[in-house]
Amino acid sequence: MNDFFKKTDLTRNEAEKIIDETLLNKDDGELYLQDSINENIILDDGKIKNTNFTKTYGMGFRGVSEDVTAYCHTNSIDKNSLIDASKNIKSTLRSFKSYKHNNSIRKTNEKLYSDHNPIEAKTLKEKINLLNTVDQYLRSKSNQIKQVTASISTEKKNIEIIKTGGMTLSDNQPLTSFKISLIMKKGSKNTQGSYATGGRMTFDSYVNENNWKHVCDEAFRQAEMNLDARKAPAGEMDVVLNNGWSGVLLHEALGHTLEGDFLYKKTSVFHDQIGNKIGNENITVVDEGNISGRRGSLNMDDEGEKTQRNVLIENGKLIKFMHDRLSAKLTKNTPTGNGRRENYMFAPMPRMTNTFMMNGKNTREEMIRSVKKGIYVDALGGGSVDIVSGQFNFTVNNAWLIENGKLIAPVEGATLIGSGPEVIKKIEMIGNDLKLDNGFGTCGKSGQLVPVGLGIPSRKVLMTVGGSKT
Repeated sequence: MNDFFKKTDLTRNEAEKIIDETLLNKDDGELYLQDSINENIILDDGKIKNTNFTKTYGMGFRGVSEDVTAYCHTNSIDKNSLIDASKNIKSTLRSFKSYKHNNSIRKTNEKLYSDHNPIEAKTLKEKINLLNTVDQYLRSKSNQIKQVTASISTEKKNIEIIKTGGMTLSDNQPLTSFKISLIMKKGSKNTQGSYATGGRMTFDSYVNENNWKHVCDEAFRQAEMNLDARKAPAGEMDVVLNNGWSGVLLHEALGHTLEGDFLYKKTSVFHDQIGNKIGNENITVVDEGNISGRRGSLNMDDEGEKTQRNVLIENGKLIKFMHDRLSAKLTKNTPTGNGRRENYMFAPMPRMTNTFMMNGKNTREEMIRSVKKGIYVDALGGGSVDIVSGQFNFTVNNAWLIENGKLIAPVEGATLIGSGPEVIKKIEMIGNDLKLDNGFGTCGKSGQLVPVGLGIPSRKVLMTVGGSKT
């Protein structure tokens, strides 16, 4: 356990006393301590363009009364800073007289990842040499490659959470990311491909030769595929989506609407639908924060709660939302281990961990054969969603035109447009090929970024496709 009080004038006993006194008449709260380091190395156009080493150190103090949160943070851990934070919290919440303090928490002994430091796995020189090797490998595949960008990012994050009564919970969280993007040119046409890998296992688990070559090959395949692609069709049509990363559509268009703060604020389109059927009986959606080594996994969430497997939708029926401690209290539910924050500067909120749809019974080939005219989405890009309405818009990186049950030719320029609540009702077939993503998802919400995982089987759904031809 990291000793946060070793180099400060604040002792652990003094901190515990201030915490107890501050939170005495509050519903909930904690002191969150963080000490983390991050190294990021970027190679671009054959040259190392950036090497960045950052340290994040500080504390955040939170008090909660009813539905009001008072939060103070500072980039120092010392006695005066904690006393000042205590005064601010008490001042903000002084009008609240009644309280139901809840210090119960579901602890865990799970170890979903080791305490290794991925930054120390290789020297800076070794990482730079690796990126140069990656650049050479990609450029040897084709003289049509005009630009290669490769990056390695590693992090070791140490956190400690202190609640009233001296309850202390801690975690050491490693994270590794390796990413490739490239540009290819044919005549006047430029195409782009990108792929990545990462998670909370050892550095060599992700950046061994077989794995980094796979990442390079996939980025190259995406870019090369579009060199001769036609313009995508437009209109409402059957869409077959690939497994794995295309779960980002599930994450954005459906997952966010099932986060607990949107339930108690009644801004989710599903806030009054618990127990109701919102999709066909073959649809089961899970958020699971305790999968070993995954990017979105945590031994405990950022309130100290044990992460767990949460079935959100079962056989088409909405079962539950994802909750932090506050949303659980306000909706009379139980915390689900989904209280997350980017760092000590933020209070926690309900967030996804690893979110995916369970297997169905169809094969991808059966889905494609069933389509008279439509597209097969081979690689889905990024997108955006409006939480209140569920409306989304996603770019498609790679796709194929389907005619009479056959893949005819690559198409480009497609977008997927629709509403999460409507699309889930229009899923006609679900594949038996569930795949989790390769470990490079990052989710943004209210200005906070956290690492997440996602996944999905192939599926067939009637959707609106934005393109250029009918």
